[in-house]
Amino acid sequence: MEGMTREVYLTGCGAYLPGEPLDNDEIARRLGAADSSKAARERVLAANGIRTRHYALDASGATTMLNEELAAEAVTAALKDRGVTVADVTLLATGTTQPDLPVPGFASMVHGRLGGHPMEILSAGGVCASGMAALHAAVNAVRVGEHDTAVAVGSDLVSRALRQSRYDAADGRTGFDAEFLRWTLSDGAGAVVVEGRPRPDGPSLRLDWLHHVSYAHEERVCMRTGTTDGGVPAAGTTWLDQPTAAAAEKQGSLLLRQDVRSLPRLFQVGLREYAALVRDGRLDPPGIDHVLCHYSAEHFRGQIFTLLREANLMIDEERWFTNLHTRGNTGAASIFVMLEEAWRTNRFAPGEKILLIVPESGRFSFAFAQLTCVGPETTPAPSVAPVAAASPLGIPGTEDDDAVRWAVLELGKVWDDFARRLAAAPIIRRIESNTATLDDYRKLLLHLRQQVIDGGRWIARAASSFSAELFELRSAAIRHAAEEHRDFRLLERDYVAVGGDLETIQNGRQNVGSEALSAFLFHRAGLPDPVDLMGAMFIIEGLGTACADRWASLLREQLGLTEEQTSFLHYHGGADAEHFEMLTDALRSGIVTRSGAERIVRTAAVTARLYALQLEAIDDE
Repeated sequence: MEGMTREVYLTGCGAYLPGEPLDNDEIARRLGAADSSKAARERVLAANGIRTRHYALDASGATTMLNEELAAEAVTAALKDRGVTVADVTLLATGTTQPDLPVPGFASMVHGRLGGHPMEILSAGGVCASGMAALHAAVNAVRVGEHDTAVAVGSDLVSRALRQSRYDAADGRTGFDAEFLRWTLSDGAGAVVVEGRPRPDGPSLRLDWLHHVSYAHEERVCMRTGTTDGGVPAAGTTWLDQPTAAAAEKQGSLLLRQDVRSLPRLFQVGLREYAALVRDGRLDPPGIDHVLCHYSAEHFRGQIFTLLREANLMIDEERWFTNLHTRGNTGAASIFVMLEEAWRTNRFAPGEKILLIVPESGRFSFAFAQLTCVGPETTPAPSVAPVAAASPLGIPGTEDDDAVRWAVLELGKVWDDFARRLAAAPIIRRIESNTATLDDYRKLLLHLRQQVIDGGRWIARAASSFSAELFELRSAAIRHAAEEHRDFRLLERDYVAVGGDLETIQNGRQNVGSEALSAFLFHRAGLPDPVDLMGAMFIIEGLGTACADRWASLLREQLGLTEEQTSFLHYHGGADAEHFEMLTDALRSGIVTRSGAERIVRTAAVTARLYALQLEAIDDE
């Protein structure tokens, strides 16, 4: 995805559960449950194992809070845990099963409750996985740099829909599909703060990946309200199609229902998706230290374990954590409510990996996420400045003509954007923040080699494409190509000197960014008189001039390396300065027209974006 430029961390966690914990007898009293439901109640409670839960109902069964208030309380708790305020938040993403109002969106109401200032909002609809959908939106927005601090919240207040008066109004059209959820669901909210850097005063959870997928194209509706039809509703059959709301209620359309017979199928499909994550190399079950899995009943936990053991994909049972027995099934909030308790009780230690699993029965969707606990950030986050915010070309000179002046100014804008993208690339963030590892350095060399190999080739092609009128540019390109053909030897020597295998680097493949960059530059180099490649050289040689020697110094300091082990980067710190001076002279030689300057700037912008993608993709390979 374009712009996936930095690592993302959960830096604060909060939960809110209304009222005191209520046992099952008190729950039945507050709902005003009829004796006729006792057999179903006892059957469901025996299966789900829930001993206490929370309801936003008083002793008389009256609602005490709004769903939006639950969510706002959880957000406030998460912000307090992180030590920031709502004024720091620029994105609020919410997930819920049933908001207080059909219109406006739930996020609007939660934002109104929180107050603060203008911010971006998102309302994710669904059932249990809607909270994870909100998290996914917050993570993506922070990852691409659109926001620095976001909050994701999942919240559900279902108790008001479970009162006996609702069941009496259904004119006997209840059945076990409605009674099941009545004794399964609870009220609560949970929230997390999402940032692009770890918190400085305690552990954070780095989000390694998040996977959210729907199987609605294959599966019928399982959990629903608004229709009595257990499959796909037809036109004219939903609750909105009834002549009055009372008619819909009498029809039983407003009760929450679950096709319990479909639930074993839910876990089988979930296992298929789980196994695919293992097969694709994203999930390594033996490497997981903690599993937080949302399920609505202890009975289903046993089914899940059986399926995993049969597939030889089981994670040791002692690594699984749940608070279902004391918090109940809080729907969209459940995974955050679990995470908050584990976080608050110091269950996670730096270096440990946490797997979140949320199967949603609505029409079968699944959300998975892997987190890694990391220690507090001990050094300031790198700013744009260390990655050369100022353009290496500087400002236009007094003797520059209009075309060159325009080019210098526009290239400065391109460089500024390039610098921001570099600063956010995970591997560069680690180098700049003194957290790089030897493996990081080897990966950097391995991926740069593919670009360097192609660099000499496309520069040679460009030399052959210049006409006699541009003889000086052809000569400069030939000299440069000859030097590039030698550079990869330095790079290979450094790789071997820090424990890499020569055959591995020589047989390495281009990552997606390198491949796109090479394809673009070869294309431009094959066109007649490719003067616009000065834009590419501006980015590539400018980066070497501005950053290569400093990165070499930082890596030597962090990893205890010698100059001989960082010779490639050190050499480019000087050699690229010479190349950049040649570029500057060519730019101001009088050969650049306004149309040529526009092509140079465009090529620089594309090269900058693809070069940044090349560095971002290192962590994806």
